[in-house]
Amino acid sequence: MVFQEQSIFPWMSVRDNVAFGLKARGVDKSTRLAIADNFIEKVGLHGFGQAYPHQLSGGMKQRVSIARALANDPEILLMDEPFGALDEQTKLVLQEELLRIWEETRKTVIYVTHSIDEAILLSDRIMIMSARPGKIKDIIDVSSIFQRPRHVDETKSSAEFGVLFSRVWGNLRNEVGKDDAARSA
Repeated sequence: MVFQEQSIFPWMSVRDNVAFGLKARGVDKSTRLAIADNFIEKVGLHGFGQAYPHQLSGGMKQRVSIARALANDPEILLMDEPFGALDEQTKLVLQEELLRIWEETRKTVIYVTHSIDEAILLSDRIMIMSARPGKIKDIIDVSSIFQRPRHVDETKSSAEFGVLFSRVWGNLRNEVGKDDAARSA
């Protein structure tokens, strides 16, 4: 799982953070370090294996979280707004990285986001939830509109992106008002 907030251990190096789950599962040291090094490279952190979290930017810390999750070879990768706390430029770079990593690993990812742009860009299928109680309001097959591989700039600048954005926002517009009303009641 990759969380929205920083979830890496501040007392461990990048390499040790990425290898943590493997160590907990009893994977031998040489194997876990080789796996960790591979995923550190995959997320673009070559040369930072011995760095500590206080030496990293927010985007780099999220890359460590993604590498740690992938190093454990999960069947399903859960991501809960992993780019929500990042600046827009870092978010765009990491979205491109995630698309590239997905192309390499083909892992199933369940991605929770409040960002319509992010949902369209990263998803093959968008499930739009209603306000409380949360129910599936609509399912949109993004992969029938945008084939893979995808690139941030090409996808976001297309006319189809605008049409899909309008459809998603149209589904959400009333739900946002319902949720606000429920909170103030």
